[in-house]
Parts: sequence; C-alpha cells; structure tokens
Amino acid sequence: MPLHFQNRPGLVAYLTIGDPDLETSRAICLAAIDAGADVLELGVPFSDPVADGPVIQRASERALRNGTRLRDVLSLAADLRRERPAASLVIFSYLNPILRMGLETFCAAAEQAGLDGVLVTDIIVEEAAEYLKAMRRHHLAPIFLAAPTSPDARLERIAAASEGFVYAISRVGITGTQKSLASDAEQLVHRLRRYTKLPIAVGFGVSTPEHFAAVGEFADAAVIGSALVATIEQAGPEHAPSSIARFIEGLRGGLREPAVPAH
Repeated sequence: MPLHFQNRPGLVAYLTIGDPDLETSRAICLAAIDAGADVLELGVPFSDPVADGPVIQRASERALRNGTRLRDVLSLAADLRRERPAASLVIFSYLNPILRMGLETFCAAAEQAGLDGVLVTDIIVEEAAEYLKAMRRHHLAPIFLAAPTSPDARLERIAAASEGFVYAISRVGITGTQKSLASDAEQLVHRLRRYTKLPIAVGFGVSTPEHFAAVGEFADAAVIGSALVATIEQAGPEHAPSSIARFIEGLRGGLREPAVPAH
C-alpha cells in the first residue's frame, strides 16, 4: 500500500511503541490516525538511541522496562492495519533489532503485518544493497534520512534509493523540540527537489503549530516526534490518547499549545 499525504502539510507522527505500555500505545496510535496523522512512524524502543534526544530516550527506557520488543511492534502494526486499513504505517528502528531478528525474517513479518515502509536510522545508503533487495522483495518502502551536510552526489543517491518519502533532517544533532526551525531545512528541501518527485518530510525540532505551518511553506510534510512523546509522558496513560488527538488537531486548528490535562 502506498504512503498517503492527504493534507498539505502532511503530518508524519512518531510514537515510541510500548510507552507507557502496549495497550495504551495502541489507543494512542488509533487516536493519532483519527485526528489526522497522515503517516505513523512506529518507533521500536532501543537501548542506545544515539540519534534521539532525552525525551525519546526516556520513552525507550520505559518501553524496554515493559518488555517491548520488535515483534511486539510488528504485532501492534498488524492490529492497526486491521483497525484502520487505509492508514500509512512505517516501522522506525535502529538496525540492531532488525539484524537480531534476521533481515529476511523481519521484512517478511513486516509485509505480513501490512506495513508500508521502514525507516532505519543508522543504515547508510552506501551500505544498503542487501537491505534494499529484501525490502523490495517484500513490497516495503525504504525511507532514508538526508542531512544538510550531505553533498549533492549523496542526496541524489539517497533520493534514488528512497520510496514513500524522503526524511529531511532540519539540522545536525539529536531529536528534540526547538524554539525555532533551522534555516538549513528549506535549503535542504530545495536541494533534494532536484533529484526526486517523492514527498519530502522535514523533521528534528518541529514541535509547534507555527513550526508546522512554516514547514508547509516549502516541504510536503512535517515529522513530529519529541513533542508527541513529551505529551504522552506528561499526560499519563489515562489521558495520553485524548491529549495526542488534541495536539494533532491543534496543529491545523491554530492552537498555540496542546492541552495536557492535570493528573
């Protein structure tokens, strides 16, 4: 199933699965889809998430303490596919959990679960030949990260290998909310446009309605992760699904801040 961006800008919503627990993650994912997320990135918790800031690191630690593993994320994806057949679903993972399962086993399981694509944060396009072959055998869209520091030749290679969309990193460093967007983001999108007609989604630091609107001026979609994960952390299990729905609805509704109920 192709990835769909119904809106401009589209919203790619990252969630750490298993935080605060698998059942609540399922409810949060459904709430995010119903509130207007175009693509869900189902985050596989990992013990050493080097590209992630403290908010997502804490979420990964909580999910791992709960025993959440890659197979649990795949199982949740299958549930979401049954519940919301039209949703666009992507696994977001580091390479290590996939290698531990076995690349071919993982791709077969991801296809069976009804996933649309896979984003592996620490695989580089220059070393991805076997990975790309396995992804294409199982009709999964490989999604790659493109950084402002990448030379044009590398951006061209990333664009050629990508399917679904290209993830443009707005700045060098780790994930996390920021007061303002990096100026590199728009320039990177324009550079990528020379090499691809795929949607380009900008992430790293997008956290407010103002950021979201600003990204929509030059990119197809925005990726929001840390702000959503922080909302879950603050709201607690009981209120997390409704808080996520309000956050997402607020991105397009002009709310200045998502409402997080006291608890």
